Parts: sequence; C-alpha cells; structure tokens
Amino acid sequence: MALLVLIRHGESQWNLENRFTGWVDVGLTDKGRQEARRAGEKIRHIRFDKAYTSVLQRAKDTLDIVLKIIGQEGIPIAYDQALNERHYGDLQGLNKAETAEKFGKEQVHLWRRSYDVAPPGGESLKDTAARTLPYFRAHILPDLRAGKNVLVSAHGNSLRSIVMELDRLTKEQVMELNLATGVPIVYDFAPDLSITSKQILDG
Repeated sequence: MALLVLIRHGESQWNLENRFTGWVDVGLTDKGRQEARRAGEKIRHIRFDKAYTSVLQRAKDTLDIVLKIIGQEGIPIAYDQALNERHYGDLQGLNKAETAEKFGKEQVHLWRRSYDVAPPGGESLKDTAARTLPYFRAHILPDLRAGKNVLVSAHGNSLRSIVMELDRLTKEQVMELNLATGVPIVYDFAPDLSITSKQILDG
C-alpha cells in the first residue's frame, strides 16, 4: 500500500489579482500561506518518504510550509520544471477579466479549460501533460510501486494532467475539472498500482 498526496499551491499574488501566472515566479499571499498551513494540518497523520515540486516559488513555498507543519522537513525533495504550471504564453501577466473582454469569454474559456487548444505562444493542457506525465511515470510511479508515500506540491494544470490520467478522465471531463488551492487530494494505491481510494480533503 502506498499513498500519493497532490496539493495545488496556496493562493499566489496573481491568483488574488486574477491574472494569468504560468511560469512567472509569483509568491504566495498571506491567505496562500494559511492555505498551505491548513493543508499540512489535514495530512499531519501521513508519514512521507519523498516529496516532489516544481521549480516555481509558490509551489516550493507551499511544500516548505506543509513539511514544517507535519514535522517532516528532512525528507528527500525533487525539484523539476516538468511539474511547472502550464505556460500561458502571451497571456501571462494579463488580467483574466480584461482578457475575456478583449478576446471574448468563450475563447478565453477554451484557452483555460480545453484539452488541446493553446493560448498564443503558450501551452495547452495536452502540451503540459506531454512533459508532466512522462516525469510522473518515470519518477513518481516507481516510488509508489516501491510502497513509498509521496507528496507532490505543484500547480492547477500540471496536477490536472496527473488527475486526468489517474482518474481516466476524458478530454471533455477534464474541461470541468478545477483544483482548489491548498486542498490535498489523497490517493491510496494497492501494490499493483490500482487505486483503492481517493479523498479530497476540503472539509
């Protein structure tokens, strides 16, 4: 038996300002740090063997806060841009409401939620999955197969691609998938890597 816990980073400054963040290195807000602390409290009972995070500060800071809360700051941590947020290209830094006014709500919704439509100069969710999933299969799945408990602190879209694979979601279903900031998702794996349970700790 092995556990995988996925956590989208706490609220960032640009989440607060309703801006497209992507690969821009924006820090957490006070609320975001509180969300990370609350996430830590919810998984305090789990002993982890390894943690993974992106190279972006908001995900790294969230992980640091969680590990401090659960008293496991000494575990091995792997950092990789394969787990970075989707790159929003020309939209990075733009206000989402203003972008919707400029390009139309339907077009912006398509850029944000579709599987294979990329914003100008950026990545679609399909593009994000093309870098996130090979890393997940090569590094994280072997840890789970070995019976290790793994914690991943990353981003809305890199985690959406992982959840899409684990939950076997269709392209249409993933369009409706939204991961809240600072909410742990806990998967329990059998030795054959079949999923025996999934919990979203948002209560």
